Amino acid sequence: MTLTRSMPALGAAVAAVALLAGCGGGTGEAAVPETATGSLEHLAAEVRCEPDLQTDADEIRQALCENPDGKFVLATFATDRGQREWINGAKDYGGHYLVGRKWVAVGETETMTALRGTLGGDLEEGMDHSAGH
Repeated sequence: MTLTRSMPALGAAVAAVALLAGCGGGTGEAAVPETATGSLEHLAAEVRCEPDLQTDADEIRQALCENPDGKFVLATFATDRGQREWINGAKDYGGHYLVGRKWVAVGETETMTALRGTLGGDLEEGMDHSAGH
């Protein structure tokens, strides 16, 4: 199935993960390995998840994943620019992001910290929507 980039679909996927994520507390950091590279399937295998492919397009491949560390979205990108545009749009929905070269994982803080121990990468956070009036 081939789909094109869709902000509503992106929003729905990230919003679902953000709802699962809630607010997370910080944990101690272990040594971070060199950032992994490869296909969506390769990255998923590295973290022992069977990817449920949601989007399979030229510029993005996105899957839902679950492993012993938790549930998360895993996406790979054709270009660095496409990745950064996706992340910048997704951050409006909140969430916690593990970012590598041409890939990103989105989920709970604890899950992203655990994945970072295998995949490396940088942790980024989306907007915090928990403060209300």
